[in-house]
Amino acid sequence: MKIRTLLTLASTWILLNSGHAFANDSAESAAQLTKPKVIIFDVNETLLDLENMRKSVGTALNGRDDLLPLWFSTMLHHSLVVSATGEYQSFGNIGVASLEMVAEIYGIAITHEQAKTAIVTPLRSLPAHPDVAEGLAALKAQGYKLVTLTNSSLEGVQLQLKNANLSQYFDANLSIESVGVFKPHLSTYQWAIKDLGVNANDALMVAAHGWDIAGAEKAGLQTAFIRRQGKVLFPLAEKPDYNVLDVNDLAKNLAKFN
Repeated sequence: MKIRTLLTLASTWILLNSGHAFANDSAESAAQLTKPKVIIFDVNETLLDLENMRKSVGTALNGRDDLLPLWFSTMLHHSLVVSATGEYQSFGNIGVASLEMVAEIYGIAITHEQAKTAIVTPLRSLPAHPDVAEGLAALKAQGYKLVTLTNSSLEGVQLQLKNANLSQYFDANLSIESVGVFKPHLSTYQWAIKDLGVNANDALMVAAHGWDIAGAEKAGLQTAFIRRQGKVLFPLAEKPDYNVLDVNDLAKNLAKFN
C-alpha cells in the first residue's frame, strides 16, 4: 500500500508540475512577443472583399454564384500544385484555369475568354473590407512599417490597392512572382524578410487564411489571424500570436508597444 501510495503521489506531482511547466512555457511565449519592425499583409480576403466577384463568377457559371468559394479554393489548391511541381504560372492564369475546371465539373460550357473576363477585371477592382482603411491608418499612426505580400502579380496588387484607395498606407508591395513560389511555401516568407532586411521574429504576417498563418509561423514570423467570415485556422498548425476580429482590432492589440 505504501508503495502504491508513493507512486500515486509521485504521478500526481509529475502531472501538476508538468502542467505548471506548460503554463510557464505559454506565459513565456506570450512575454517574448516584441514590437514588430514590419507588418506584412496578405491582400485578397484579408484586406479586400471577394464578395463582389460572386456576381461575375456566377454569371460565367450560369447563375451559380454559390460556386465562388469552390473557385477560390481550387485556385489556391492549384497554385500549390504549380509550386510543388517546380513550375510557375501567374495567379491570374491559375484563377482562369480554375474557373474552367469548376465549370467542367458542373457541366457548364465556358470559353477561355469568358473565364478570363469573369476573373481578371473584377479581381483588380475589389473593395476593401469596411475596417481596413481605419485600421491601417491607426497602425501607420503608431509608426509601423506596412507592406503587402501576395500571390498575385506585382502589377496586379498595385492596381488592386489603387482601386481600393489603400496604396497610401503601404511602404512596399511584394509579390511571389519575384521568387516564383506561392505562399505558404517557406521560401516565400524567407525571401520577403530578406528583401525587407529584417529578422523573421521582427516581422508580423497578417492574414485571413489558416494556411498563410501556418506557413509564416513555420518560417519564424510572428503571426496575426483575422477572423473574416467563413475563415478558420488549421487545427494541426501552431496557434497565431494574435487572433483578431479585424484590422482595427489588430491595431488596438499592437498599441500596447507604444
